[in-house]
Amino acid sequence: MLGALMGTIAAAVAGCVAGAHDDAADEPLVEAVLAAAREPPPPPSPAMVRRAKVRAMGSAAVRQRMSAAEYLAWEREQPEKHEYHLGDVFAMAGGSPRHNFLSNAAGAELRAGVRGMGCHVLSSEQRISASQGERYVYGDVVVVCGGVQTEPGAIDVLSNPTAIVEVLSRSTEAFDRGAKWELYQRLASLTDYLLVSPWQVRIEHYQREADGSWRYRVLERGDTIALANGAQVSVDAIYDGAFGLEAD
Repeated sequence: MLGALMGTIAAAVAGCVAGAHDDAADEPLVEAVLAAAREPPPPPSPAMVRRAKVRAMGSAAVRQRMSAAEYLAWEREQPEKHEYHLGDVFAMAGGSPRHNFLSNAAGAELRAGVRGMGCHVLSSEQRISASQGERYVYGDVVVVCGGVQTEPGAIDVLSNPTAIVEVLSRSTEAFDRGAKWELYQRLASLTDYLLVSPWQVRIEHYQREADGSWRYRVLERGDTIALANGAQVSVDAIYDGAFGLEAD
């Protein structure tokens, strides 16, 4: 369409340069220019669509629509992580040195705490099925007890987390406290949810009670995290050395 429009405009300009100033003669040419401008653009080619999708996936927040199956196949080939929510795909930002340190420290301390209990501690690379076919997310640390279960047909998608840790950041705090936490509460296997602050020694602990409700407590310096399965982790041990690193 753009080529045709430019050709029409060029013809108009040429006419003016040649001295064609007859208003009546110019009217059809003006109408042709306006018609060309109103003409809808042609549909993008498949190659253009693929290139646009790649560019979108590299942005901080991706709104490209995909099916769950398309997302899972695509995500396995990406160098960076993306979360999936009802067809929308979002890129995950990298963490600060302190954020990454606290993630690793929490994982290490939890692994020591659950040793001998038939549990596995998984890293932030573990994809979680928050709602099969609808929502896929990543936690900073994931604990699975009683055997790892995955989504049917997807051996890399965990479906039964026991405990999840999220290290807060300024860009994700609202999501971790809000919509993501709402998703996690619906996981029948989940018993503990930990929010680790990178700005002070403070861990917020949500623990599922026998009646299905959640008990909330704040743990600070000198306190001990007690998971529902009896495992215990020192708050101070997680933070030891963290504040020598940069945070967001």
